[in-house]
Amino acid sequence: MRPAAPATTGARRPRPSRVAAQPEPEAAVRRGTWASVLITAGSWGVGWLPMTPDSVFSGTTLLNPLRVYLPGVLLSTVLLAAGSLLLVRSWLELGRALRGRWEEHGRLVARAAWWWSAPLMLALPIFSRDVFSYLQQGRLLASGLDPYSQGVSALPGWFMQGADSIWAESPSPYGPLFLLFAETTWRATGGTIELSVTAFRLLALAGLALCLWAVPRLAAVAGRCGPWATWVAVANPLFLLYMIAGAHNDALMSGLMLAGILLLVRPPRRRVHALWGIVLIALSVAIKPLTALVLPFVALLLPTGWARFRAADPRLRRRDRLGPWFTTAVISLAVLTILGAGSGLWFGWVPAMLTSGDAAFPYAPVGLLGLLLGAVVEAVTPLGARDVAAAFYTVMTVSALGFTAWLALRRRPLDPVFSAAAVLVVAVATAPIIQPWYLLWVLPLLACALRPLPWGADHPRWLGWVTALAVLLLTGVGVVDQLSVAQWLPVLAVRVFTLVLMLAGIGWIIHRDPVTAPLFPGRRRPPLEVVEPRAEAASSTPPEAGVPPDAPPDGPPSTAAHPASSSTRIPQERP
Repeated sequence: MRPAAPATTGARRPRPSRVAAQPEPEAAVRRGTWASVLITAGSWGVGWLPMTPDSVFSGTTLLNPLRVYLPGVLLSTVLLAAGSLLLVRSWLELGRALRGRWEEHGRLVARAAWWWSAPLMLALPIFSRDVFSYLQQGRLLASGLDPYSQGVSALPGWFMQGADSIWAESPSPYGPLFLLFAETTWRATGGTIELSVTAFRLLALAGLALCLWAVPRLAAVAGRCGPWATWVAVANPLFLLYMIAGAHNDALMSGLMLAGILLLVRPPRRRVHALWGIVLIALSVAIKPLTALVLPFVALLLPTGWARFRAADPRLRRRDRLGPWFTTAVISLAVLTILGAGSGLWFGWVPAMLTSGDAAFPYAPVGLLGLLLGAVVEAVTPLGARDVAAAFYTVMTVSALGFTAWLALRRRPLDPVFSAAAVLVVAVATAPIIQPWYLLWVLPLLACALRPLPWGADHPRWLGWVTALAVLLLTGVGVVDQLSVAQWLPVLAVRVFTLVLMLAGIGWIIHRDPVTAPLFPGRRRPPLEVVEPRAEAASSTPPEAGVPPDAPPDGPPSTAAHPASSSTRIPQERP
């Protein structure tokens, strides 16, 4: 007798989702390395190369098949787009492969960052040409001119050297230590483009090394997963493409800032280590003065590190903050005075930091509003559009400083590391320029701050699928927006072709790729998998808060997040 068939209901059975098995991390690292090779090859055709006698490659015909003729340019575009998408996919694959076993394979994340960076050292500058502006500002200093009062247009032949016209009449936004390095690079290389780019990339590699040292240790002191924090913030494709391939000084700025914060909180605490932490953060200001905004907050870590802020109600009287603020101010002023005297620039970066000059990007909200406001006022009044826009930008800068002061003076101070991230977010939002790599200023701070993060920032979506989506989109922006194509070729057609490639690839990664699609939400469902270890959040989340909406439901390992690997309890700092 046949067994009775199971009863069926009218409800339709759910269709099984296409979720690949957990990948192998070593394979993801290898694929990412090959992706960097493709990016490097593509850069030889559409990367930035000034047509100047000071460039070795521009004086030869070696790259002409890839740069002069349309088939070569299209091939280079395909290589750059495919390599960039494959690098992001490899990064996501690595995160998914290490889910639930971060401590077991933690060192692989740092190794991936180095392997993925190595081929990019041979690439032409991509995703930005700021490195040529660095060189010209060093040339300004070497010529006896002040980069804080004169733009690069004061130099003969500046445009042929590859500098972006947006900085033609704008003051340098960089600190005296970086400008000293730029001047030294100009003098040492004689302005040779390839040697100069290599020098700035070596500086970026130093920043990468500092970040790889500081981020996992800082996250561990905060009770979070160090390898995961390194993955999300440093092995991030945006970091490698914009900092290494693009040779940006933000890598060293972030590395010095993070290393300084680590010395302030790392147990066992020693007063001398904490003071050296302030010195490192002051050096970060001397690279890019923006990090001066974090000084009022990291100063509060000077007495006892994070010990006070681990309390449920970290009350800190305002008068008790005066001592750490005074000590931090004295150390920072001493460091910046020495560097200002050595460069002859003193504190010229202070007024330069408060103005953008002519630098404004129309796709930055504040930049767009300033341009529109200037045009409207100029049409109905005798005031010039440029002056009106500059005044509006100054007002927005003052508003960012006002937010910083409010956050520093509130009765119940937040975790200083989170506060530093918050003021940087506001500084970016109120700036007339927003660049894709500005995200990298904030990511390591959020990944290393004490949990639970306030203001809803602790929700797993923000450092989960939202960050992954932002990395994908900003990578696409860099590829499409920063193509160097000869004027006699159809530039618009090449950009549209590249845009179609990037959109197709991004859509595949988000919706169709069985390796990466589980990390993104679908129709009326949260992501099937969450990379960030969340086990510690359960013990620190208030009972009434419940489970975050994006947390995956309980289920089999293929569709639910693995629990975080075992971690050691971090000892409290000694006062």
